[in-house]
Order: sequence, then C-alpha cells, then structure tokens
Amino acid sequence: MTNRSNSALGNFHAINIESKLSSLWSSTTDWVATNSVDIALAMLVGIGIYLLLGLGRSFGMRLRNRRDPLGLAPIIGRVAAKTGQFFLIMVSAKLVAGHTSPPPLLAEGIAFLFTISAVFQGAIWLRELIMGVLERRASDGVSGETLANAMGVIRIVVTVALFAIAAVVVLDNLGVNVTGLVAGLGIGGIAIGLAAQGIFSDLFAALSIIFDRPFLKGETINYDQTTATVEKIGLKSTRLRAITGEKKIISNTNLLSKEITSYAGLDHRRMKFPIGVIYQTDPAVADRIPALLKEIVDSHGAVFIRSGFVGFGQSSLDFEVEFDVFDPDYEQVYQMRHAIGLAILRRFKQEGIEFAYPTQTTFTAAPDGAMIMPYPVKT
Repeated sequence: MTNRSNSALGNFHAINIESKLSSLWSSTTDWVATNSVDIALAMLVGIGIYLLLGLGRSFGMRLRNRRDPLGLAPIIGRVAAKTGQFFLIMVSAKLVAGHTSPPPLLAEGIAFLFTISAVFQGAIWLRELIMGVLERRASDGVSGETLANAMGVIRIVVTVALFAIAAVVVLDNLGVNVTGLVAGLGIGGIAIGLAAQGIFSDLFAALSIIFDRPFLKGETINYDQTTATVEKIGLKSTRLRAITGEKKIISNTNLLSKEITSYAGLDHRRMKFPIGVIYQTDPAVADRIPALLKEIVDSHGAVFIRSGFVGFGQSSLDFEVEFDVFDPDYEQVYQMRHAIGLAILRRFKQEGIEFAYPTQTTFTAAPDGAMIMPYPVKT
C-alpha cells in the first residue's frame, strides 16, 4: 500500500512539473508573439549594454597590466577585470525584462538568477578590491615570499568570509530562514578560533608586522638585550642576525610584545662623554672646561648640545659633554666619537688638566690621636 502511495505521489509531482513547464512555454510564446517589437528593441538595448559592460571589463584589463601593478588605477582595473560573463548576461536580461513585462514565472526566474549573479559578483569585486589595497599597503620592504604567503592566507580568509555572506544573502532572498545557519557559522568560527589560538596569534602578529611595519627586512633593531638585523619576516616567526653573529629566531607574538628600538632612518646619534678631573684642579681652570669641550666638538664638525659640571665624585670632579653626529652610518659616528675623545685627551694635556682616577689616602695616627707622618719631619 505504501509503495503504491509513493508511486502515485511521484507521478503527481512529475505531472505538476510538466504542467508548469508547459504553462511557462505557452505563456512565453504568447508573450513573444504579442510583444515581438518591444522585445526586439529591448534585446538590442540589452546587447548594447552587454557590449558596453564588456568594454569596461576590457579597459579594466588594460589598467591591470600597467607597469605599477599596485597603483590605484591598476587596482580598479583589477576589480573591473573580474567581471564575469554570466553577470553581464543577467544584467542585460534583467534590463530587457524590466521594459517588456514578461510572464510572472519567467520574470521570477530572471530575477532569481540576477540576484545570484549580482551577489556573488559583488563578493568577487569586493575580494579583489580588498586584496589590491592590502597588497599596496604591504608591498614596501617585505620579501616576496613572505608577502605571497601572507596574501595567500588572507585571500582564503576573505574569500570564505565574503562567499559565506553571499550565500546567506542568496538564501535569505529565496525565503530560507538563515538564523540557524548564521548561528551555526558563528559557533563554528569561535570553536576553530579557540582550537588554533596560538597559530592565529602568530599569524595575526605577522600580518601586523607586514601591514603596520614597525620594522622592515634589513633593518637593525634592539629588543631586550639583543641588537640584531632582520633577515626574514615569516608567518610564524621572525629570523634575525645578532651583531655578534648568532642567528636569532623569535615568534612574532613574542617579538611584538616587547619594546622594539629601530635604528632605521636615523639622521643623527647623540654621544655623551663623562669626564672626571682631580680635586686639585683650580676652580678657574674647571670653569673653562665646558668652553674647551665645546671648542673641540665644534672643530670636528659635530653639533654641540651641552657641557658642564654634574657632581662631586668619590675621587673626581665630574663633568660631561653631549653632542650630536648627523650621519646615518654608525661606522662614521663611531669614528667621530673616537676622534673627539682623543682630541679631548690631547687638549687637556696641553692645558695641564689632569684626569682623575680612583685613589685612596691612608692616614696613620698614634694612640693619643696625633698624626704619624710617613716621612721624617724636621723640628
């Protein structure tokens, strides 16, 4: 009995579909016969629109092939070049249907196909625009391999996100209740994020380095007690070469959590010399020391900042001098510091100013407190 019921139900659906197709064919032929002139004119307009949109796509392809692939015009051309043939056809069909009043079933079919093509075409355009802008932003100072890997990951994420949204929009236009689907996607995304938290943490840190550019490949940076040159920025870790020769590998998350000092783009470096002279120095001579130091710094082409007395040390009168060397090459800065230091030594020797060094004086006293001199005293 059940088999007979299923067979009858199947035959009913088949007859129903066949009758709908027959009705669609009949109404379509009647519509064509009645509005043949309007349809012909609308089709000519549709063909013109199709050709115009195709011309725009061809122009976009030419813009995309310019020498500067990451300029604004090539990015716009890249977006236009991704216009699909199906979308062009459905735009033309939609415009034709809008001016010729086709049968309801045919109009619904065209509207449905146009909605699908428009939603997914919009997702493709938006994906290309996002990727073009991101590549333009990240192109400077990033190695090709790192950028390609990062863009590959971002492209997957952006594609999945945009096409998931597009699918939800299409289903919603079809009358499907998408509340449960959206909730399921959200829960699934949270579960994946928690399961791969460490991986995503380093990945997003790598993307932060690529796009925010706190440092670039080839720059010398300092973090903690390490000074090193960046050799490679990877998706998981960054590889550096310490100034002492060792290879350093640190995760991107750990690196960005530190205070980083970058030596790139320096136009000057500030140097400071602490100088101690003996306590026996005459106050008048001590008063001349800052002027002497300024004269020495100026004579070597450095920029004098300040110099003066800073304190009474355990065995010295303490002075200091600060000056700037405007040269990005640290080797030149190093040599300038060397030359100024030796010049200070020579000038102080000429002026009879003695540098202090740690000393200790011992006094011997008799039981009654009288000082015992270490040499005979004439009476």
